[in-house]
Amino acid sequence: MKNSMITTALTLPGYKIVRNLGVVRGITVRSRSIVGNIFGGLQSLFGGNITIYTHLCEQARAETYHLMCQQARQMGANAIICMRYDATELMAGLTEVLCYGTAVVVEEDHSQDHGQ
Repeated sequence: MKNSMITTALTLPGYKIVRNLGVVRGITVRSRSIVGNIFGGLQSLFGGNITIYTHLCEQARAETYHLMCQQARQMGANAIICMRYDATELMAGLTEVLCYGTAVVVEEDHSQDHGQ
């Protein structure tokens, strides 16, 4: 599934939804390591972007995105609409990251080609 076939919008321009397959999701629970906390704490003393935490967040989002896409492919989808991320702190240092959307089957919308 191409990234261009995944959107936060309700539709994909140039395509029509022919089948709704339901909600798909990817979920991961991440914790910060002791080493990460030490380096993050040191970076926070100087202000600015805490790169070690930024990297951890990006890794978690990429993993959940991949899992969501994998589930959509297994269901027979060729697109995902209404994609969202959510994160919840389960306890200090332990965070759940969720990526979800609606798996759909889309076809090119040729009615726009004919001025209809």
